[in-house]
Amino acid sequence: MSEVSGPPQSEDEQGRLTSTLHALDHASRLAETVDDEAEFSTPTGGPEDMRALQVCAEAMRDAASLASEAAAPPTSPGHAALIEAGGGLKWPFDLQKQLLATGRSTGQTLAQLEHCAKALGELRKSHRSATLSSVASGGLSADEAIARVDALRRLEALAYHAWRSAAHLVGHA
Repeated sequence: MSEVSGPPQSEDEQGRLTSTLHALDHASRLAETVDDEAEFSTPTGGPEDMRALQVCAEAMRDAASLASEAAAPPTSPGHAALIEAGGGLKWPFDLQKQLLATGRSTGQTLAQLEHCAKALGELRKSHRSATLSSVASGGLSADEAIARVDALRRLEALAYHAWRSAAHLVGHA
């Protein structure tokens, strides 16, 4: 991207560049979330904490699947077959056909990734309230509660930025 110079030559090229920059911005924010603290903790405790970990892990698998499909070099066997069958690849490397070959469409994978991000957002709201209330009842210390709430907030941010980055990367933003 740093070697791109001058204005894009077409509207389509401008759209691809803009989407790629959006994807990079979200990927950068995802990396910042991971590096936010030297001690990135994961929530431990109740079922909501474990559910958040599972949902975030699922989101990361879906994002990795989309990213690996998008990053496959045009010389890979999958791309060669697509080039022969389709008369050439269109940006973003015709992911729909590739993912269909593995049993999942780009849209299905992206929809599941979006679902995970939004589910974590909803879970964060109820988790925060319940976790902070447990301080008043003596179930947790204030430090423990804040650490759990913060950990879940970071899991939500990971899933959100993975979803948005993937959406831009595959041209479905």
